[in-house]
Amino acid sequence: MITFRVIYLLLGALVLAVIAASTGVRAEGVTKQDILNDQKTTTDVLTAGMGPRIQRWSPLDKVNKENVANLVPAWSFSFGGEKQRGQESQALYRDGVIYVTGSYSRMWAIDARTGEEKWQYDARLPEGILPCCDVVNRGAVLFGDKVYFGTLDAKLVALNAETGKVVWRKELGDFKAGYSYTAAPLIVNDMLVTGVSGGEFGIVGRVDARNAETGELIWSRPTVEGHVGTLNGKPSTMTGKVNESWPGDMWKWGGGATWLGGSYDPDVNLIYFGTGNPAPWNSFMRPGDNKWTSARIALNPDNGEIVWGFQTTPGDGWDYDGVNEFIPFDTEVDGKTVKAGATADRNGFFYVLDRTNGKFIRGFPFVKNITWAKGLDENGRPIFDPKFRPGDPTKSSDPKKGSSVFAVPSFLGGKNHQPMAYSHLTKLFYVPSNEWGMDLWNTPVTYKKGAAYLGAGFTLKPLFDYVGSLRAIDPTTGETKWEHRNKAPYWGGVLTTAGGLVFIGTPEGYLKAIDDETGKELWKFQTGSGIVAPPMTWEMDGEQYVGVTSGWGGAVPLWGGEVAKLVKYLNQGGSFWVFKLPKKLAAN
Repeated sequence: MITFRVIYLLLGALVLAVIAASTGVRAEGVTKQDILNDQKTTTDVLTAGMGPRIQRWSPLDKVNKENVANLVPAWSFSFGGEKQRGQESQALYRDGVIYVTGSYSRMWAIDARTGEEKWQYDARLPEGILPCCDVVNRGAVLFGDKVYFGTLDAKLVALNAETGKVVWRKELGDFKAGYSYTAAPLIVNDMLVTGVSGGEFGIVGRVDARNAETGELIWSRPTVEGHVGTLNGKPSTMTGKVNESWPGDMWKWGGGATWLGGSYDPDVNLIYFGTGNPAPWNSFMRPGDNKWTSARIALNPDNGEIVWGFQTTPGDGWDYDGVNEFIPFDTEVDGKTVKAGATADRNGFFYVLDRTNGKFIRGFPFVKNITWAKGLDENGRPIFDPKFRPGDPTKSSDPKKGSSVFAVPSFLGGKNHQPMAYSHLTKLFYVPSNEWGMDLWNTPVTYKKGAAYLGAGFTLKPLFDYVGSLRAIDPTTGETKWEHRNKAPYWGGVLTTAGGLVFIGTPEGYLKAIDDETGKELWKFQTGSGIVAPPMTWEMDGEQYVGVTSGWGGAVPLWGGEVAKLVKYLNQGGSFWVFKLPKKLAAN
């Protein structure tokens, strides 16, 4: 017998379904399993990196080598206003809605079929924010019924994905001391995992895990030895030992910012983060390895304890950081399959590590003419060349400036924030690298809250008649299979697909599709401003779409020296472009 209560419940469920369909938001929200399956599913993009392993690989093949030349714009959405600058965000997609962040800590929800705005959120940024490298934002994450992102005044914000209304807002650090936040958060189980930015101001890096529903802190892990973490609101364990590899009180303002975000491998249940440069840049003030800066660290998601660490540039004196993404993948070692991870470091070397324990498997240069190190030893430690470490200013004839060196690569790195991608078809990594060097010298400096804490001067210079080089790298041999050069630096990321394509944008404004086996350019489109963001792709209504954020800016025009002069003609912008195949062609 059907009662009134049963009818009432059925009608309520129907109403919720209709609401969900009309708004583009599923009633049940994004689940943990959805996050884990993000790379496998083609009808949504929930995370920056297109999955917790951030391989930036899509199994979609409807756009492929044979038809990509026919790709055309479906629509373009302008970010509008005068808030241009660098646009480094990878967008998200779910149930007919695009979510994309922009400069000055903004976010939009856009109808993916029409390009019409559904809502916009603008963070109210205070006076006196201290972003290092432009007012960028690198993306968001969807979970439950919310979308999460960080702001330049070091806040973490949870918005209702349907309305854009603030659900909660939490502080990551004091922006007046130099803290900021630009990375896309990471979802691990029911937790929201984030880092912090601000290493150039002497802040101390850390990784935080919060309850995604409430924003309450679960654990926190500092990245510099001597600092104590927290667990469930109480002090937990110290990172390393006080003064084990830091002199005096230098560790108190030690840098190690976790400014690029992390990855997660559910197979081994570890979170991976890169850590930034030690502070200050002047390495003569802090002799030692300065753990755990310029490193990759693996953390236990249950308590935030460091399981292993691997320093790519111990005692970093060039601002090489170690923050570049760590991508889990499986490889063959002595005939056996090994759970590995790969990272292309700013210092110019490509590393393959055992992702279960951090042991060094192999490493090799991926850019040319490296000067600061002669190579890597059997444990992956750099073999420093003392001739190319900038001099101690206290022993210089000029007390305000130590001896200058020409170091390769420059501090902007063989690869910077722009993420590489891994192809399940070719088993290659596609690395957006740059060829440049720098004149570098040390200067005296003292720590002052909220002031730049560098102790160095620099000028960037190009090495060749090009700077950017997209390389297809075999992680088992170190061989570069092909190279696609670009006059301006590559400052956006890479997407690779089962269609045999590698998508990448250029500062000159082109989104390009490249053959993953040969490096041949198959298609390009001019978006009107430089692309410094990674592309993404999804399936909707049975069709494959490709999207990318366009808007020139970031660190190159601010810090690029002679390289910045090469690209000073480029125009700023702010828009999101979507491409598809014409239906008739797509059906062939």
